[in-house]
Amino acid sequence: MTSRFRIAPNLALDEKVARLRAAGTAVVHLGFGESRLPLPAEVRDLLVAGTDRRGYGAVAGAEDARAAVAGYFTRRGLPTDPDRIVLAPGSKPLLMALTAVIDGDVVLPDPSWVTYAPQARLFGRRVRPVAIPAEHGGVPDPDLLAETLRAARRAGSAPRLLVLTLPDNPTGTLAPPELVRRVCAVAEREDLLIVSDEIYRDLPHRPQEPFLSPAEILPDRTVVTTGLSKSLALGGWRIGAARFPAGAVGDRLRDGVLAVASEVWSTMPGPMQEVAAGVFAEPPVIVRHLRDSARLHATVTAAVHRIVTDAGAHCRTPGGGFYLYPDFEPARAVLATRGVRDGGALQDHLLEEHGVAVLAGHHFGDAPEALRFRIATSLLSGETDEERWAALRADDPLRLPHVAVVLDRLAEAFQRLVHRPSRHAQ
Repeated sequence: MTSRFRIAPNLALDEKVARLRAAGTAVVHLGFGESRLPLPAEVRDLLVAGTDRRGYGAVAGAEDARAAVAGYFTRRGLPTDPDRIVLAPGSKPLLMALTAVIDGDVVLPDPSWVTYAPQARLFGRRVRPVAIPAEHGGVPDPDLLAETLRAARRAGSAPRLLVLTLPDNPTGTLAPPELVRRVCAVAEREDLLIVSDEIYRDLPHRPQEPFLSPAEILPDRTVVTTGLSKSLALGGWRIGAARFPAGAVGDRLRDGVLAVASEVWSTMPGPMQEVAAGVFAEPPVIVRHLRDSARLHATVTAAVHRIVTDAGAHCRTPGGGFYLYPDFEPARAVLATRGVRDGGALQDHLLEEHGVAVLAGHHFGDAPEALRFRIATSLLSGETDEERWAALRADDPLRLPHVAVVLDRLAEAFQRLVHRPSRHAQ
């Protein structure tokens, strides 16, 4: 019997790259959204200290860890009581549990993170994609959102959940406050619940740029999810959290998620509760490390943005996290001569002919024929912790030899892709 389910494309690509590298093939890995920056020693100490937490514990999470997460949100303008927090082994299962307990269609920005739509389909939910605005991703175009909801209801469907991502994966942009307000106005008028995935919030490229969470506008109908996999490079430790709204709606959502959690993951592992309690409290060492990480990601992502735009691609200016979403439509005629006529073929061509791994746009819900793909710049700061620490501490990480050489290789690959002479220089 053939399963209708497949491993997530980002994870499948990461495993493929690992096999190629193990076989001796050189690959510049831009296809996996994982930060592998080194950890402050204090975080490792928290993990060791947490080994005494061997019991199952409360489904929602330990009291000290929930209090730390509540403080984290409160400092960001969202006053939060610890009983509004649920912890889980990563934010991914929290998103899946929310999809399980909220009936109705799931409305997604198009493109959006590769996991949102498959999770919805696992529970038999219909996915309603809505195109993003030209300048920013992570939220749907407000006018198109309203049209999509009206059309869905005329067809007898019941859209109920809107998922937003601030900053965005895959475009790496941050929707401005005025756009978030317009989207929230539609959500309120149309009685949508909102999940705001804010796992990249602590990696802004311009710290002075305003950040507006939907939970500030619609506090009674917005759940916010976050975690430590991106900001602190703890993907393998699986530490996620959700903030539920106060009131009857929030209580029902929280109770439903806890019911799912009790049957699926029981509780977040005890040692990770210790890490969550210590890190979300944001002692000075963590604040400094997050600041340095955000600066490094911004610098490297901006450099890669220059490389792809120099190669002729259209690409939104990044604003947070470590992603880019270039569109090589201007090179369609050139690429067609190589048999590249859609995003999947472009992904394969870049890996097979240029040794560059990217993830094609159709995995994010984009049109298959589009020549768009997501770039993750998070793995370009070094292959060892020594190199990554050097990048974190450097005034100009682009001048470090191990960073410069990979950027030069990327510039050459993208210029060869479109048959243009290299113009990249440090």
